Amino acid sequence: MSLETARRVLRIEMDAIGGLLERLDATFDRAVDILFGCKGRVVVTGMGKSGLIGRKIAATFSSTGSPSAFLHPAEALHGDLGMVLAGDVVLAISYGGETEEIIALVATIKRLALPLVTLTGNLRSTLAAASDVVLDVGVREEACSLNLAPTASTAAAMAMGDALAIALLDRRGFSHDDFAALHPGGRLGKKMLRVRDLMHAGEALPSVSAEAKIPDVIYEISKKGLGMTTVMGSDGRLAGIITDGDLRRLMQQRRGESFDLAARECVTLHPVTIGAGEFASAALHLMEQRKITSIVVVDGDARVVGVVHLHDLWTLELF
Repeated sequence: MSLETARRVLRIEMDAIGGLLERLDATFDRAVDILFGCKGRVVVTGMGKSGLIGRKIAATFSSTGSPSAFLHPAEALHGDLGMVLAGDVVLAISYGGETEEIIALVATIKRLALPLVTLTGNLRSTLAAASDVVLDVGVREEACSLNLAPTASTAAAMAMGDALAIALLDRRGFSHDDFAALHPGGRLGKKMLRVRDLMHAGEALPSVSAEAKIPDVIYEISKKGLGMTTVMGSDGRLAGIITDGDLRRLMQQRRGESFDLAARECVTLHPVTIGAGEFASAALHLMEQRKITSIVVVDGDARVVGVVHLHDLWTLELF
């Protein structure tokens, strides 16, 4: 019984969103034009369930490059109208289009000459008549078995809000870098980290000259704790790397003679490198692909600037 109810609810909400797709036209483009031209913030307002959807839409706008704030219409009538300023655009959500608290805001919206974009299911409503652009989010039925509780209609409004936010994102040319700047914390922030944010550089960078003897190589690898060291040529550029695995194999093959060798005689040439500006996830992909635990980080002139290790990426939960 419960499974059948769930299937019915999901089917109705899927049809509600599908209905939006069929009705999309140039009106949507006009709404995006108005929102894109906003010099202030997109002020989203709505009561009840529409208000909850509005809070989410405002948050999505803000996180994708369109500054936005949610205005509770009842609180607005008791002092919060001060947050609405010239240059803002108002996005109102009211399925019936007759929500008293929102209708009461229209006079102020008109006085400030603010563009008004409305999401509603009633194109003949008072709110629709007062709006510059109206987006139809009407549905044939609610998913509630009583056809009363806002369900399919809130799903439709949410989807339309997402469509507006992403259309604006594309219009603004919002990039990975922009997204990373707005999401510095949490799992999203971690996924947007660059190699430069994680690499071992400066004194923490394992490095020996090509002429260094093997005891010095062993000391550098042990001291820096990354299981490897870069080997630098006389020109200051990367000659290769030596790993602790390379040293073990060397000891087995050359035994006592190995301590007299120079780093250049046992270096691994042409190691995998990556740019400091690459995403941490790209470094992880390289390590998995090449079955290695460290990658040398180089700048635009192919000079070594750091080393990133697999352990540095494990903590990011990128797996």
